[in-house]
Amino acid sequence: MAAPNLTQEQAIRRAELLDVTSYDIELDLTDGAGAPGETSFDSKTTVTFTAAEPGTSTFVDIVGSGVHSATLNGAALDVSDYVEDNGIGLPNLAKNNELTVHAECRYMNTGEGLHRFVDPVDGEVYLYSQFETADAKRMFACFDQPDLKSVYRLTVTAPQGWKVISNAPVESTSTTPEGAVRTVFAESERISTYLVALIAGPYAEWRDEFSDQRTTIPLGIYCRASLAEHMDADRLFTETKQGFGFYHENFGVTYPFGKYDQLFVPEFNAGAMENAGAVTFREDYVFRSRVTRYAYERRAETVLHEMAHMWFGDLVTMRWWDDLWLNESFATFASVLSQAGATEYKHAWTSFANIEKSWAYRQDQLPSTHPVAADIPDLQAVEVNFDGITYAKGASVLKQLVAYVGQENFLSGLKVYFDRHAWGNATLADLLAALEEASGRDLSWWSAQWLETTGLNSLRPSFRVDDEGRFTEFAILQGGATPGEGECRTHRVAVGVYDETPESGGKLVRIHREELDVSGERTEVPELVGVPRGKLVLVNDDDLTYCAMRLDPASLATLVDRIADIDEPLPRTLCWSAAWEMTREAELKARDFITLVNRGIHAEAEVGVVQRVLLQTQAALNSYATPSWANETGWPSFTARLVELARSAEAGSDHQLAFVNALTNSVLGDDALKLVGGLLDGSEQLPGLTVDTDLRWRLLFALVAHGRAADAEIDAELARDNTSTGQRYAERARALRPTPEAKELAWQRAVHDDVLPNAINDEVITGFSHPAQKHLLEPYVERYFAEIDGVWQRRSSERAQPVAVGMYPSWSVDKASIEAADTWLDGDHPAALRRLVSEGRAGIVRALAAREFDQE
Repeated sequence: MAAPNLTQEQAIRRAELLDVTSYDIELDLTDGAGAPGETSFDSKTTVTFTAAEPGTSTFVDIVGSGVHSATLNGAALDVSDYVEDNGIGLPNLAKNNELTVHAECRYMNTGEGLHRFVDPVDGEVYLYSQFETADAKRMFACFDQPDLKSVYRLTVTAPQGWKVISNAPVESTSTTPEGAVRTVFAESERISTYLVALIAGPYAEWRDEFSDQRTTIPLGIYCRASLAEHMDADRLFTETKQGFGFYHENFGVTYPFGKYDQLFVPEFNAGAMENAGAVTFREDYVFRSRVTRYAYERRAETVLHEMAHMWFGDLVTMRWWDDLWLNESFATFASVLSQAGATEYKHAWTSFANIEKSWAYRQDQLPSTHPVAADIPDLQAVEVNFDGITYAKGASVLKQLVAYVGQENFLSGLKVYFDRHAWGNATLADLLAALEEASGRDLSWWSAQWLETTGLNSLRPSFRVDDEGRFTEFAILQGGATPGEGECRTHRVAVGVYDETPESGGKLVRIHREELDVSGERTEVPELVGVPRGKLVLVNDDDLTYCAMRLDPASLATLVDRIADIDEPLPRTLCWSAAWEMTREAELKARDFITLVNRGIHAEAEVGVVQRVLLQTQAALNSYATPSWANETGWPSFTARLVELARSAEAGSDHQLAFVNALTNSVLGDDALKLVGGLLDGSEQLPGLTVDTDLRWRLLFALVAHGRAADAEIDAELARDNTSTGQRYAERARALRPTPEAKELAWQRAVHDDVLPNAINDEVITGFSHPAQKHLLEPYVERYFAEIDGVWQRRSSERAQPVAVGMYPSWSVDKASIEAADTWLDGDHPAALRRLVSEGRAGIVRALAAREFDQE
């Protein structure tokens, strides 16, 4: 069931009325006899609070299977008509109030509230909480909104042998008569309800500590016992310590909580969650098989992202969800800054340009794009706003702001902000005031231009050269922001000119750089007059601003012919990105992008860039290239190149693994399928390639999708890997079977099985659609639009969104699919669902335009 949809108006009124002093929460996670509970748990909460207007009324949030009793200031409340949507009404408030609510709350299998998981390896039960945006009410009665902060004291009764972790350190433990353990936690710091955490179960544990001149921080790492052999705790502790050292030095504010635990938990929906002092991560970050360096880099980014939230989000918290972007954009920016400055990932800004920027550009070109500082009228609106604008565009414009005010001024402003608003709530205006104070600059114009508008500006060079190839004039042309109002913005940019030099060994290196502010439709750059034109001109060199960078014809020719010769990873990535965005915009033919990749990907040193470009190539073949060309020429040439690259790559290298992984996700012919099958059964080998557990599954996925393996092979692989991950992968493999019956079963499970755990549902959705199986999926276009409303009505947003997005008929790139979407959009539907469907429709419109251009 969907949780109550709190509106901003309701939240403002309740925050004006209440000040929450403390919560005392008692939870019993046992069955009453010392063993783990199965379906529900006992929750008793006492909350003390003051009311600014005695005599008025309000409500407390609680979502459970029932409420046993509720007492306000000693008087019993009538809870006989309790329904989850309304919580419990609190009439006739006093100035000082004490409320006690005794409820029965449900364990969840959707990654919301208190999630319960049974490990198939050993039968052990594991619990963890996930409350963002407003699911604390699923574990205890509370005023569930970010600006009603308080302190929390938890007491938890759990089975013997369990680890029990929360935000605060353990104060005491005792054994109950039933043999369970009663754990009392110290009082927490003052935090929002969505940051409260409880993790319990027989987790494996590693301990360490971070010390510097400021403080000593106890560190913990946890994961399920059956995953413990794969945990690389030393590496994680190293990166954690590097992060604390960097943030202490640059934020100038000591870590504000008493400990720092990082817990890797099963069936987690997101990447991680910044619970104060008890951060949860998806356990896929415990690598049980070999992964590339890029996977470690992205995990480190997540570790540092969540750590940054301890200051920006937990110590100082947004007042309402319209400033969610402040939390996420800042944490994204800070994590990359610390990666580049304190860890082994010195090229983290290259990954940012390649990953986050691409996400932002895609999101900002959708009809549902919104300002970075978005209007969030209620909780349902925010739950679809964890998107590329909130995270990636926001971080991109923060990066641009830092380039404008200077990093030293930016960090000084942050210290002012943290000091001024510690343990409270703040808004965008509060942050800008602190940055203005530190930098001495008026930033109101910056907010208006960058945070309150939508769309991308294009930046392109316009120049003339003399007979010696030197610029005689140079200007940067700015296109109006689209989609949006068409405004021009002020951009801090660097213009880079690249050419060969006698020392470069045939490589293209930067021979000149000019940094300036660009505003208006045309900005002259007189400093470049007399500078050699070179072979490549980048008007957003160093990726300082957020824009659609376009190339002059000669530079585009250099990109197509010589991308492998660009020496440094960041400008090379900017060229890959420019080519991809031009493909998406139907300015570069999809077949030309694929040819570019086939020619140049071998020389890309950054494996993360390789992986992303290969994914983009598959998307181009699947959606943007003319289908006949893709089937007859595109896929065969691409997969043949992957086989060639996999065979020629350095033995055991990340690149070799990346090429094999890409092969398993492609449309394959007989030769490629023979290699895939041989790698799985051992009859084929690539020097240095270890065909481990997860690679075996990926190879099997490819064989199943092409009809070269079926139920017997899936069952045999599951018998080899009868773990929770193995069970998930078996579900994906079954959904990949290329038969009408398998697709119907997958559809029924994804769309109509409302008790299927989210983690299983996600795998079924992933397996339902494969680029080699489009002929099997056409009947589901009409069914999607007929059935998606029911999914949204029956399920919470966390459960409904994967279906709305993942089952959208993106395989049907034709006008009839667009017409079906238009007919549905003409009806009356929830705003959040309309947004997701409109985004799916926009993808089809874009793909059709690209295909038409590819035919020309």
